[in-house]
Amino acid sequence: MHTTLLSHRRAGVLLHITSLPGPHAYGDISHYAYQFVDQLCEAGFSVWQILPLGPTHEDLCPYQSLSAHAGNPQLINLEWLVKKGWLATEGLHSNNSLDRQGRIDCIQHAYNQFNLIANSDEKHAWQTFIDENHYWLLNYALFMVLRDEFDNNSWVDWPQEYRDADEHLLQEYKSLHEEKINSIFFQQYVFFQQWAELKAYANKKGVLIIGDMPIFVAHDSAEVWANRQYFAINEYGMADFVAGVPPDYFSETGQRWGNPHYQWDKLEQDDFSWWVERMHTQAQLYDGVRIDHFRGLVQYWEIPASEENAIHGQWVDAPGEKLLQKLTQCFPQLTLIAEDLGTITPDVIKLRNDFSLPGMLILQFAFSGDNDNPYLPENHSENSLVYTATHDNDTTVNWYQALTPETKAYVSESLGGRPIDMPWTLIKVAFDSVALLAVIPMQDLLGLGDGHRMNIPGTTEGNWQWRLLEGQFNYEIRNKAYAMLASSNRVFDPANYDSTQVIQPNSNL
Repeated sequence: MHTTLLSHRRAGVLLHITSLPGPHAYGDISHYAYQFVDQLCEAGFSVWQILPLGPTHEDLCPYQSLSAHAGNPQLINLEWLVKKGWLATEGLHSNNSLDRQGRIDCIQHAYNQFNLIANSDEKHAWQTFIDENHYWLLNYALFMVLRDEFDNNSWVDWPQEYRDADEHLLQEYKSLHEEKINSIFFQQYVFFQQWAELKAYANKKGVLIIGDMPIFVAHDSAEVWANRQYFAINEYGMADFVAGVPPDYFSETGQRWGNPHYQWDKLEQDDFSWWVERMHTQAQLYDGVRIDHFRGLVQYWEIPASEENAIHGQWVDAPGEKLLQKLTQCFPQLTLIAEDLGTITPDVIKLRNDFSLPGMLILQFAFSGDNDNPYLPENHSENSLVYTATHDNDTTVNWYQALTPETKAYVSESLGGRPIDMPWTLIKVAFDSVALLAVIPMQDLLGLGDGHRMNIPGTTEGNWQWRLLEGQFNYEIRNKAYAMLASSNRVFDPANYDSTQVIQPNSNL
């Protein structure tokens, strides 16, 4: 039997790569990532959940990536390039290497050196990567080179012939800028090499990785620019209606994300080939994929583009059943997870259940006063992931401190009258849940309060910047977590683990 996320009771930690410690502006695929895998094992965890890995815009939001396939070059470990002999140590330790452009400059130096000294095996691996990722790589590279030429402006503001991706012009442009395009290829080759090594290390240690796939893609992205037939945009590249969600727990005015909607009829006519390609890339990166905003596969919230917020809009049907039939047929061994939060209707629950997809249970949402609240521990189901909170929530300590005395009393009553010691009380509830997988944000494991949340939905500034400090996930915390996991029968047992049974994706699309 293949080792899967829900083959037995497990526990995991939610921590994005950018939140890892390190000397640069963001955490990356460095020795700190490998150290974190070791620490997870020591604490009894066997799952690492991260946020999307794509290249971000200046706001750093991983859910509005420049590509649905590419890896963020800011996550590339520069020390790895030094060990390969492709980057001089002096370049690594220059102050410029600490910022966004500095890291790109270092990777460019490495590419130049790669061209000079790479051996035949390395050049073969490089060409194999290009061939196997043909379905997205060239479009992405062209998009990024053009974007750089036009001062990082959105593609809708490029000169018309480039905006409209004139095929003859792009062929000529590709010939004239071959080195720049190959440099982008190299960035992605290095990223995927480094990620494959980290994932192999984690899997060998018994740690599986859950990735995150936003249901929508950013308007300013290679996918929308190169595949506009699949997106609801006009001849000028603009969307008349955009994506988001109506008012909910997180925002009184809803969330206006601004993504273009899909032309679902065109996607279906092409047998969802665009989605299959997208999921193929995810299957190379992760052991399980969380489909963000899963309810959008049943109905999506359509907001007129002229609206400043998401209050006014309408629900529009989407062919989620047909799409999931295709994806589960093509990727039968990949665990898909439904992020079934927000406005959930019976048809959303039916779609999730029809495909036996695990859903998400958030304990911070459990204490509304309703006995039928699905997040209350007594209402949990096995085929689920239980969280104290997500990356969109405040830390559990801060959440609890903000509750009214009446609600705090209700929390205690709902948990059997036990003494409250946040966040460990809620962590223990998560571990004791019947849900097969319990995931705890790192901020909760550390007991952090105000000022440590990852994201405030509906805002665009100051998010995605939280960092774990070196040594902060210390022995005392790992030991406490291990004891709780052991009492909840969630400790990973290496004696019963065979890393050769971890699902390996087919490299051929």
